[in-house]
Amino acid sequence: MRKDPSQLPTLDLLVSFEAAARHRSFTLAGAERFVTQSAISRQMRSLEEDLGVVLFRRQHRALALTDEGQRLLAVCGGALAQLREVVAQLRAPRRAVVSLSTTPGVAALWLIPRLPGFTAAHPGVDVRIDATVEVRDLAADGIDVAIRYGRVGATLGNPLFQETTLPVCSPKLLHKSRPPLRSPPDLRAHTLLQSGVPPKSGMLIDWGAWLRAVGLPTLQPASMLTFTSYAEAISAALAGQGVALGRRPLIDELLRTRRLVAPFKNKLASTHGYFLLVDPAARVQPAVRALEQWVAEQARGTEA
Repeated sequence: MRKDPSQLPTLDLLVSFEAAARHRSFTLAGAERFVTQSAISRQMRSLEEDLGVVLFRRQHRALALTDEGQRLLAVCGGALAQLREVVAQLRAPRRAVVSLSTTPGVAALWLIPRLPGFTAAHPGVDVRIDATVEVRDLAADGIDVAIRYGRVGATLGNPLFQETTLPVCSPKLLHKSRPPLRSPPDLRAHTLLQSGVPPKSGMLIDWGAWLRAVGLPTLQPASMLTFTSYAEAISAALAGQGVALGRRPLIDELLRTRRLVAPFKNKLASTHGYFLLVDPAARVQPAVRALEQWVAEQARGTEA
């Protein structure tokens, strides 16, 4: 029966050919393939008989490829390289990917500084952070875990911690400001930093509850800077551009290292806090449960 011209030789023959053609040596190809030089030679004769062409010119102590050998090597080398790459990927341990959604402020100020502890304890688990003010639908958006901000007592998930608020600024602003920041009324002469979308009146949005608590509900600052996210407002405070309303425990590390300082001792318990929510369908994954447990442990060590 006549052989189908498109029928491929065995993979073993093609692998041996690629090694012999690359090394230009049956001896080196045999060493790479863990067979003898004579075994490679027999394989190449078998391949040439199968194809009906001469692939090698056998010279004294050397091999040279014929035009047909060059054509086969050009295709065979690339195909085997791609095949080896895919096989290596398939054999490699599969990495687990866990997605976590939270606000930019929580991500930048509380979560990301702590994440090296999780990744060190869980090699092979990749964490994807979705930092947004949008409330994600966990199942629809492919989110496994969420840390959400909302009113205390809301049914957003398992409570993590409540926040307290107090004014904070850069130490250089505290020491160089004129007038100095000695008491809350001094804020009238300073720039206040806030986040969110202010009403058309330009009223303070972050500061309202705190100012009412200290008896200054109508205080008007020298100027206001409003940012789309809380992390940006804190960045401006770090740069000495004004006074921000600090949310503890998000800024605790900045206070501990004195990158930010609290000019007044007036601390207000907020009506808001942070909650942990996990997609029930994702909780079956060990990596998701590990991240959930780790976030809860970090929160237990956090006090507002």
